[in-house]
Amino acid sequence: MQDPRELCLYIDQSLEGFIALPDEDLGFLAAVQVEGEDYGYAAFVATCDTVIIGRRTYDKVVAMGVPDPHPERLLYIITSRPRSSADRIVFHTGDPIELIVKLKASSGKRIYCDGGALLADVLMKHDLIDRYIISTIPVLLGDGIRLFKEGRPMQPVELVNARSFVSGLVQCEYRRTR
Repeated sequence: MQDPRELCLYIDQSLEGFIALPDEDLGFLAAVQVEGEDYGYAAFVATCDTVIIGRRTYDKVVAMGVPDPHPERLLYIITSRPRSSADRIVFHTGDPIELIVKLKASSGKRIYCDGGALLADVLMKHDLIDRYIISTIPVLLGDGIRLFKEGRPMQPVELVNARSFVSGLVQCEYRRTR
């Protein structure tokens, strides 16, 4: 029997743990944009062949002018609003937990959870995330959409890697210990 595929949450947050302002504005991410620096993103996505993303996050990315945020990867948009799927972009209206369990049991590379907070919270509550790669942006937003919500069970993690960058961004990678 093969090992289950790993589900990774790769996400940015403010120092106090917000992934966006209350109006879903992501402008604070520009504070660490440095020409030629991707903070390991390209190397990470090369290890993934499947992406899951919440519909609100997907719609936000599309509104920013990126109609296909993950070319060459199977993309599942988790939504309650049915839409037509095409090629490798699937609008999934079923249970996201059942989908993840099925994907983890199938063969392939890593599964990348590209947000948002609601989807990440559901996956955390069901203890399905195996690896967290969290980039902390050196800014205090004061208010916003929290990455970590209350009401989930304690889940021990182990620090695998930590890197700091000239821009002030700090990226930590944690593995869920079981």
